[in-house]
Amino acid sequence: MKTFLMAATLVVGLTACGEKPQALETNQHDSAAYTGTGKAFVNKDWNPGDKGSWESHMKARGQYGQNDYTRMN
Repeated sequence: MKTFLMAATLVVGLTACGEKPQALETNQHDSAAYTGTGKAFVNKDWNPGDKGSWESHMKARGQYGQNDYTRMN
């Protein structure tokens, strides 16, 4: 009985030390960011699928919305 308890404790202890894989496994294939999501949370001036429009909006967002040097007036 004592050896059974030791063996059970050893098995439980070793399984607690195991590490599960942390890789994200999905079946979804990524698409380009400018293709859009089809949701309502998009800018009204941006046309989903238009790469030029996407790039100009990202440039404006980076220059005027997230650039602290232009916001310090």
